[in-house]
Amino acid sequence: MILNLYFARRFLRSFLGLLVVFLGMSIVIDLVEHLRRLSGTDTTFVQVFQLTLLNAPKGIYTILPLVMILSTVALFLSLARSSELVVTRAAGRSALRSLISPVVVALLIGAVGVTMINPIVAATSKRYAVMLENYRTGTIDAVSVSAEGLWLRQGGDDGQTVIRAARANPQATELYDVMMIDYAATGGPERRIEARRARLIAGAWELTDVRIWPLSIGANPEALTQQVERIEIPSTLTEARIRDTFGDPSAIPIWELPTYIHLLEEAGFSARRHAVWFQMELSRPLFLVAMVLIAAAFTMRHARFGKTGVAVLSAIMLGFALYYIRSFVQILGETGQVPVALAAWAPPVASLLLAMGLLLHMEDG
Repeated sequence: MILNLYFARRFLRSFLGLLVVFLGMSIVIDLVEHLRRLSGTDTTFVQVFQLTLLNAPKGIYTILPLVMILSTVALFLSLARSSELVVTRAAGRSALRSLISPVVVALLIGAVGVTMINPIVAATSKRYAVMLENYRTGTIDAVSVSAEGLWLRQGGDDGQTVIRAARANPQATELYDVMMIDYAATGGPERRIEARRARLIAGAWELTDVRIWPLSIGANPEALTQQVERIEIPSTLTEARIRDTFGDPSAIPIWELPTYIHLLEEAGFSARRHAVWFQMELSRPLFLVAMVLIAAAFTMRHARFGKTGVAVLSAIMLGFALYYIRSFVQILGETGQVPVALAAWAPPVASLLLAMGLLLHMEDG
């Protein structure tokens, strides 16, 4: 038990140290990139640095498998150089038993990442996207789904417009049973518009079967109601913006994803991408364990055997290959080429079996 705690403490120390190093590198690189992208705007350095900090959790969360591989490599290389692995084996403890502590720590890190870090990443990513769009264009567009239907908000120099629709087509370019409320630049409502259908065209919403109520102070909305067959409302939204907003499941906390998937399907959208992401997040701890086992298979040996650099490079390259295979299968799942469960769980399970095979081969021949 004492030896297990010792290995777990060493592994956790390696992991946290590498995590801090990668976090610092990520912040510096991201800061330079944001300074370049926002160089033509009025954004201050403090605002750019704030954007960088908001984007940092997502970047670190994405490279957790790489950090896990390097942490395992650092652990077992240090144990090999100090001959601690040799001593534990001489005491009758097998190499596979020595992996219990790193595997348990990796599982706990994966569980904490999914249950606690994932919501933080979702919140910071959403805030980052809103602030970046505001700094770049000066407007804030928002899209959300609730039990009442689809909600959109578009902004411009003349004010804001809030849009609610009962349902939409999968691309959100056609809305049905639409209500719009225009707000002036000063903040007060100007008019309310209801339409049977709204279609997104270049730079505007095209509304059909429209009824308009003025909401200015002193006006009688019912007496001044207008009914027209067709009207165009200027819009800053585009199909790409709407698609990107719905298409980023990482901006939704994992605790809210099942409900959000249900609401998307009720609103008429395809929630397959969100379903794949949800299952992949659940399988993340298993994939992190596979990364630990793969790194251990190449580095759990005495330093006197030589070729340490080749072993470390092989572990990292194999980890990268499995990571990109997982990403490729994720794309296949999102496009409907493979079932959702297979796309999410097959790569981690296959990686785990491959790692176990390599370990057994390295240890027992």
